[in-house]
Amino acid sequence: MRGDQRSDTHLEGEKYGTPRSYDPHFRGPVVNRSCTDVLCCMIFILFIMAYILLGLAAWVNGDPRRVAYPTDSQGYFCGQKGTPNENKSILFYFNLLTCTSPSVVVNLQCPTTQICVSKCPERFLTYMEIQFKYKNDSEYWTYYSQFCRTTFLKPAETLSQVLLDNDCPSAIYPSKPFLQRCFPDFSTKNGTLTVGNKTVFDDGSGKTRNAAELRRAANGINKALDARAIGVKVFEDYAMTWYWILIGLTIAMFLSWMFVMLLRFTAGLLFWIFTFGVIGIIAYGIWRCYLEYSRLQEQPSSRLNAYTIGIQTDISMYFRLKQTWFALMIILCLLELFIILMLIFLRNRIRISIALLKEGSKAIGYLPSTLIYPALTFFFLSVCISYWAVVALYLATSGAPIYKVIAPQGHCEHENKTCDPVGFNTTEIAKACPGAQCHFAFYGGKSLYHQYITTFQLLNLFVFLWLINFVIALGQCALAGAFASYYWALKKPDDIPPYPLFTAFGRAIRYHTGSLAFGSLILAIIQMFRLILEYLDKRLQEAQSNISKFLKCCLRCCFWCLEKAVKFLNRNAYVMMAIYGKNFCKSARDAFNLLMRNILKIAVMDRVTDFVLILGKILVAGCIGVLAFLLFTERLPVIIEGPTSLNYYWVPLLTVIIGSYIIAHGFFSVYAMCIETIFICFLEDLERNDGSAEKPYYMSQSLMKIMNKRNAETKKQ
Repeated sequence: MRGDQRSDTHLEGEKYGTPRSYDPHFRGPVVNRSCTDVLCCMIFILFIMAYILLGLAAWVNGDPRRVAYPTDSQGYFCGQKGTPNENKSILFYFNLLTCTSPSVVVNLQCPTTQICVSKCPERFLTYMEIQFKYKNDSEYWTYYSQFCRTTFLKPAETLSQVLLDNDCPSAIYPSKPFLQRCFPDFSTKNGTLTVGNKTVFDDGSGKTRNAAELRRAANGINKALDARAIGVKVFEDYAMTWYWILIGLTIAMFLSWMFVMLLRFTAGLLFWIFTFGVIGIIAYGIWRCYLEYSRLQEQPSSRLNAYTIGIQTDISMYFRLKQTWFALMIILCLLELFIILMLIFLRNRIRISIALLKEGSKAIGYLPSTLIYPALTFFFLSVCISYWAVVALYLATSGAPIYKVIAPQGHCEHENKTCDPVGFNTTEIAKACPGAQCHFAFYGGKSLYHQYITTFQLLNLFVFLWLINFVIALGQCALAGAFASYYWALKKPDDIPPYPLFTAFGRAIRYHTGSLAFGSLILAIIQMFRLILEYLDKRLQEAQSNISKFLKCCLRCCFWCLEKAVKFLNRNAYVMMAIYGKNFCKSARDAFNLLMRNILKIAVMDRVTDFVLILGKILVAGCIGVLAFLLFTERLPVIIEGPTSLNYYWVPLLTVIIGSYIIAHGFFSVYAMCIETIFICFLEDLERNDGSAEKPYYMSQSLMKIMNKRNAETKKQ
């Protein structure tokens, strides 16, 4: 009789391989295993060694001070100790009006002379005014000369000579330091934009300018100055609420743990409440559409239709047609019928999914150490991200100062050519392009190392993606091994091996580093292609035609789908690897065949699990968010006295909500891996065992009851 019993697992996809043959010695994850994908492991280790060498080379050649300190036109740092500019920590622009965009200013590419000063100008003065006022009061020249490139005893040079030699600015304006740079001190007076309480001023060359022109030259910089004030207020709010934020995140951690633990009792209730809620909402929509259709049917305008009114930009016009409500009613009726039929025909698989959710909660209860593992993953990811950022910074600041010819008018055949600032005004370039200047552009060099800086940056990014995916894969494989040890224990929890998570982690590192590197390498390549595609899209955005935009969208969609599919397959391959100890390709093949033989169970299980996890994340973040809102808006003075006089209560509120969601995501990622592992083991259990004394089922009693299965000992009793 038992020989005729066949699980519906076989009927869902026999063409995807055959069920696994029975191994009488199988009692959970294979202990005696060998190293897999050794070649990929060696390549991975070589890449890590090359990555370390790249970091050392970048550390030797790079200089982060080039980012920390602004650089003048000669390539010298402002404010660096041990240099003539030690007490001059602020960068001053001779003529900010020549800067066309804020990005040009911040990147030190503004076509005007830049020098280091100790403080920014505080008043309006022009060079021509100084020449007259100096005769009566030398204090004017003493103040003005600190913004000149060279030291003069008196303003003897003419304005044209000063502008030609770039020795002094033609005019200075009231400014404020921001990001160690002098930017105009903009303000609004009676709704009018002013700089230093003036709306118009002399630019030093005889032209009258207004504050709006100066604002356009430094567009966005004033917003950044406002952002600084906002940043100070935000910092004050964090200083007042940091302990409340920590309390909120601690409560979120406790709620996440409670939600996972209670799922063994509430998983079914949550699912059916949500399902019947959706059915009720759709039923209300059908009833509402019928009422609107009946109301419009009785009105004189009921003869109007879509052909009568034509194409309208006002969408509300279509809701005045009875045909619109009738079509919506038909669509909702079909959707309601589809959901009800799915619930009827898939009810058994839904019961299996709910039972697996409860089993996952029970497994985490027996293996509480798995909930701590996300902290280890976070630590590894933080190390990878920090190393990548430091290497990228040192690579970006490698080399010697490179100077380029910059023409303010933009009409010079020598523009963007390299030059030497020493004696530039006496060269042929200065004669051929009057007004051209030799300014610092970036850091680089002509050595082999400097020629391949871009290649090294790409290598840095690629290895970073590979390491990030490897850390995630290692966590998935370790958790899968721990939960597989739980499932394949015949008598739970007595037969669960000691320290299952530590043992599974050690097996993954010792035997499957190459396989984990192989799977993460595939993902890293796909993600690298996606990033390159995004980069090209940003660089070529203005030169794209409609056809190229369409192809770009298609490529984006294809790579996104490919990445999601590979992540799903990799995750299940790691589960099979943790159980059987095979290499990546064989594990991926076995996982794919097993999933294809149970495609309907997979579809239902994924949807039910996704619903429960999303609901849990929203529930945790929502509860903490409501409590934080009541606390930070002083709505709970009777119960507890929270922080008062906050500048922006939404700053700590958003911090608590986002932090709570991240914490819940960390807990539920472990739970999701638990469910996926138990599900794979459950399918394997159905295929390899039949409930006899020789081949007993390892599934829980609730799953046996749903599947109408029993072990031989239970039958005898």
